[in-house]
Amino acid sequence: MTDFSNDKPRAIIPALEPLWTALEPLSPVIIRVTTGLLMVPHGAQKLFGAFGGYGLEGTAGWLESIGFVPGFAFALMIGLLEFVGGLMLTVGLLTRPVAAAVLVFMAIAVSTHLPAGYFWNEGGFEMPLMWGLLALSVLIQGGGEFSVDRKIGYAF
Repeated sequence: MTDFSNDKPRAIIPALEPLWTALEPLSPVIIRVTTGLLMVPHGAQKLFGAFGGYGLEGTAGWLESIGFVPGFAFALMIGLLEFVGGLMLTVGLLTRPVAAAVLVFMAIAVSTHLPAGYFWNEGGFEMPLMWGLLALSVLIQGGGEFSVDRKIGYAF
Protein backbone atom coordinates (compact mmCIF):
# COMPACT_ATOMS: atom_id res chain seq x y z
CA MET A 1 0.00 0.00 0.00
CA THR A 2 1.35 3.41 -0.98
CA ASP A 3 1.47 6.18 1.65
CA PHE A 4 0.49 9.45 0.00
CA SER A 5 0.37 11.51 3.22
CA ASN A 6 3.69 13.23 2.56
CA ASP A 7 3.25 13.66 -1.16
CA LYS A 8 2.45 17.06 -2.59
CA PRO A 9 -0.86 17.03 -4.48
CA ARG A 10 -0.53 17.04 -8.23
CA ALA A 11 -1.74 20.11 -10.09
CA ILE A 12 -4.68 19.50 -12.37
CA ILE A 13 -3.12 21.98 -14.81
CA PRO A 14 0.63 21.44 -14.32
CA ALA A 15 1.57 24.50 -16.39
CA LEU A 16 -0.07 26.74 -13.74
CA GLU A 17 1.77 25.23 -10.77
CA PRO A 18 4.71 27.69 -10.95
CA LEU A 19 2.24 30.58 -10.97
CA TRP A 20 0.38 29.33 -7.87
CA THR A 21 3.66 28.65 -6.09
CA ALA A 22 4.94 32.15 -6.87
CA LEU A 23 1.70 33.84 -5.78
CA GLU A 24 1.09 31.80 -2.62
CA PRO A 25 3.05 34.17 -0.31
CA LEU A 26 0.84 37.04 -1.48
CA SER A 27 -2.42 35.39 -0.41
CA PRO A 28 -2.38 36.75 3.18
CA VAL A 29 -1.44 40.19 1.86
CA ILE A 30 -4.36 40.17 -0.57
CA ILE A 31 -6.78 39.29 2.25
CA ARG A 32 -5.34 41.94 4.62
CA VAL A 33 -5.15 44.76 2.09
CA THR A 34 -8.56 44.03 0.58
CA THR A 35 -10.19 43.82 4.01
CA GLY A 36 -8.61 47.12 5.03
CA LEU A 37 -9.37 49.01 1.84
CA LEU A 38 -12.97 47.86 1.68
CA MET A 39 -13.58 48.98 5.28
CA VAL A 40 -12.42 52.56 4.68
CA PRO A 41 -15.49 53.74 2.71
CA HIS A 42 -17.80 52.38 5.43
CA GLY A 43 -15.92 54.47 7.97
CA ALA A 44 -16.13 57.50 5.67
CA GLN A 45 -19.90 57.03 5.52
CA LYS A 46 -20.15 57.10 9.30
CA LEU A 47 -17.60 59.84 9.97
CA PHE A 48 -18.12 62.23 7.07
CA GLY A 49 -21.41 61.28 5.41
CA ALA A 50 -19.46 60.29 2.30
CA PHE A 51 -20.74 57.77 -0.26
CA GLY A 52 -24.37 58.31 0.77
CA GLY A 53 -23.67 57.75 4.47
CA TYR A 54 -25.45 59.46 7.33
CA GLY A 55 -22.43 61.00 9.05
CA LEU A 56 -21.85 60.93 12.77
CA GLU A 57 -25.23 62.38 13.74
CA GLY A 58 -27.28 60.06 11.57
CA THR A 59 -25.22 57.03 12.53
CA ALA A 60 -25.48 57.99 16.21
CA GLY A 61 -29.26 58.28 15.93
CA TRP A 62 -29.54 54.87 14.32
CA LEU A 63 -27.25 53.28 16.90
CA GLU A 64 -29.30 54.75 19.74
CA SER A 65 -32.48 53.43 18.12
CA ILE A 66 -31.11 49.88 18.41
CA GLY A 67 -29.88 50.35 21.97
CA PHE A 68 -26.30 51.59 21.68
CA VAL A 69 -26.17 54.60 24.01
CA PRO A 70 -24.47 57.05 23.81
CA GLY A 71 -24.90 56.78 20.07
CA PHE A 72 -22.38 59.50 19.24
CA ALA A 73 -19.56 57.71 21.10
CA PHE A 74 -20.36 54.41 19.40
CA ALA A 75 -20.66 56.08 15.98
CA LEU A 76 -17.29 57.77 16.41
CA MET A 77 -15.64 54.59 17.66
CA ILE A 78 -17.05 52.45 14.84
CA GLY A 79 -16.32 55.08 12.18
CA LEU A 80 -12.71 55.42 13.36
CA LEU A 81 -12.28 51.65 13.50
CA GLU A 82 -13.53 51.28 9.95
CA PHE A 83 -11.74 54.32 8.50
CA VAL A 84 -8.45 54.54 10.41
CA GLY A 85 -8.38 50.84 11.29
CA GLY A 86 -9.02 49.99 7.64
CA LEU A 87 -6.03 52.09 6.61
CA MET A 88 -3.93 50.45 9.34
CA LEU A 89 -4.89 46.97 8.10
CA THR A 90 -4.08 48.02 4.55
CA VAL A 91 -0.49 48.92 5.44
CA GLY A 92 -0.17 46.27 8.15
CA LEU A 93 0.28 48.55 11.17
CA LEU A 94 -0.76 47.12 14.55
CA THR A 95 -2.38 44.45 12.44
CA ARG A 96 -3.50 41.99 15.09
CA PRO A 97 -4.97 44.51 17.56
CA VAL A 98 -6.95 46.18 14.76
CA ALA A 99 -8.11 42.83 13.38
CA ALA A 100 -9.18 41.79 16.90
CA ALA A 101 -11.20 45.00 17.28
CA VAL A 102 -12.88 44.43 13.91
CA LEU A 103 -13.65 40.84 14.88
CA VAL A 104 -15.35 41.96 18.11
CA PHE A 105 -17.27 44.70 16.30
CA MET A 106 -18.44 42.24 13.65
CA ALA A 107 -19.53 39.71 16.27
CA ILE A 108 -21.74 42.43 17.74
CA ALA A 109 -22.97 43.37 14.25
CA VAL A 110 -23.87 39.74 13.53
CA SER A 111 -25.92 39.60 16.72
CA THR A 112 -27.84 42.75 15.79
CA HIS A 113 -28.55 41.41 12.29
CA LEU A 114 -29.63 37.90 13.35
CA PRO A 115 -33.36 38.71 13.53
CA ALA A 116 -33.33 39.67 9.84
CA GLY A 117 -32.01 36.26 8.78
CA TYR A 118 -29.00 35.37 6.68
CA PHE A 119 -29.06 37.41 3.44
CA TRP A 120 -27.44 40.85 3.48
CA ASN A 121 -29.89 42.34 0.99
CA GLU A 122 -32.62 41.67 3.55
CA GLY A 123 -30.62 43.19 6.42
CA GLY A 124 -29.27 39.80 7.49
CA PHE A 125 -25.99 38.80 9.09
CA GLU A 126 -24.20 37.50 5.96
CA MET A 127 -21.93 40.53 5.45
CA PRO A 128 -20.88 41.13 9.07
CA LEU A 129 -20.17 37.40 9.34
CA MET A 130 -17.95 37.54 6.25
CA TRP A 131 -16.15 40.66 7.54
CA GLY A 132 -15.65 38.98 10.91
CA LEU A 133 -14.17 35.87 9.32
CA LEU A 134 -11.85 38.01 7.20
CA ALA A 135 -10.76 39.83 10.37
CA LEU A 136 -10.20 36.47 12.07
CA SER A 137 -8.01 35.38 9.15
CA VAL A 138 -5.96 38.59 9.41
CA LEU A 139 -5.73 38.18 13.19
CA ILE A 140 -4.34 34.66 12.77
CA GLN A 141 -1.91 35.59 9.97
CA GLY A 142 -0.75 38.92 11.40
CA GLY A 143 0.75 41.59 9.20
CA GLY A 144 3.01 39.21 7.36
CA GLU A 145 6.12 39.82 5.37
CA PHE A 146 4.78 42.85 3.50
CA SER A 147 3.66 45.04 6.42
CA VAL A 148 4.72 48.01 8.50
CA ASP A 149 4.70 45.68 11.51
CA ARG A 150 7.44 43.62 9.86
CA LYS A 151 9.39 46.72 8.80
CA ILE A 152 9.47 48.06 12.37
CA GLY A 153 10.36 44.63 13.69
CA TYR A 154 7.24 43.81 15.74
CA ALA A 155 4.64 41.11 15.23
CA PHE A 156 1.70 42.42 17.17
